[in-house]
Amino acid sequence: EVQLVESGGGLVQPGGSLRLSCAASGFTFSTYAMKWVRQAPGKGLERVAAITSVGGSTYYAASVKGRFTISRDNAAHTLYLEMASLKIEETAMYYCAQGFFGTEAGGGQGTQVTVSS
Repeated sequence: EVQLVESGGGLVQPGGSLRLSCAASGFTFSTYAMKWVRQAPGKGLERVAAITSVGGSTYYAASVKGRFTISRDNAAHTLYLEMASLKIEETAMYYCAQGFFGTEAGGGQGTQVTVSS
């Protein structure tokens, strides 16, 4: 059974930073591309960043490019998202998911990021 457990969210002031983690189990993590998606209140899912199975290629949404960094540790079966210079409008539930493309969440509970002064 695929399990994805997101963590690291919280309350941060505008301009602040957070590091999200996604612990994966139930599948061969190192053979899957992975992504982070988010859902802001009242809005649909948005693909934020993605990374290939061995980390050779990445994707970033235009709105986060230069501020967010996606990475992975295949030995630890963990996906990361480093977020810097956070904006109020980036308040959302963040989910990790299998795959490089698409906007579907991965079935985990997500981690809430709230950017507020």
